[in-house]
Amino acid sequence: MKIELIRDDKRRFLDLLLEGDEQESMIDAYLDRGDMFVLYDGGPKSVCVVTCEGDGVYELKNIATCEEFRGQGYGRRLIEYLFEHYRGRCRVMLVGTGDRPRILRFYERCGFTVSHRVENFFLDNYDHPIFDCGEQLVDMVYLRQEF
Repeated sequence: MKIELIRDDKRRFLDLLLEGDEQESMIDAYLDRGDMFVLYDGGPKSVCVVTCEGDGVYELKNIATCEEFRGQGYGRRLIEYLFEHYRGRCRVMLVGTGDRPRILRFYERCGFTVSHRVENFFLDNYDHPIFDCGEQLVDMVYLRQEF
C-alpha cells in the first residue's frame, strides 16, 4: 500500500472523485487549489482532496473509496496519512458531509468531532437532489480535528 501526492492531471481520477462529491462543478471549485492524494493497493483504491483555507485551517473537501473496496480501512488509512502529512502546518482540519449517522460515525472514529451545521447546503449548492442510502441530503455537517 502506498499513498501518492498527485500534482498533474488530477482529473484522471474524476470518476472516483464523483463518488465522494457527485457534482463535477463542485469538484472543479476546489480541485486545482487542493492537494490530491491517492491510496494505491494494487491499483487506486481511495482518493482525497485537501484545501488550505488559511491560518492553519485545512479542509478535507472530498474523500472517496472505490465502492467494491469500502469497509476495508482504506479511507481511514488515508485520513491517518493526512494527519501526519499536515502535522506542524495544520491547526484544524475540517470536513463537511451529509447528515447521515454512518458517515458521521466514520469521521468520529477517525478523531473528528462535530463542529457546526450549514442548513440547506445541499439544496442551495447542488443542481439536483443528493441522496445517500435513499435519503435526501439537506444540511452539511462540519466536523473538526484539532492538532
